[in-house]
Amino acid sequence: MWIITLYLNGNIKMFEFDKEEEANEAFKNIQGTKFLSKIVYFNDPSFV
Repeated sequence: MWIITLYLNGNIKMFEFDKEEEANEAFKNIQGTKFLSKIVYFNDPSFV
């Protein structure tokens, strides 16, 4: 899971994406202070 955290005009918004490509495309188009994070759950098979 990918999360974009956006800070703009004193507000914080978070957007969730299943695919990295979707998140990267949205990240390019969003204005403001932003962070892109990958969320990994401890029981995720790709984490092992």
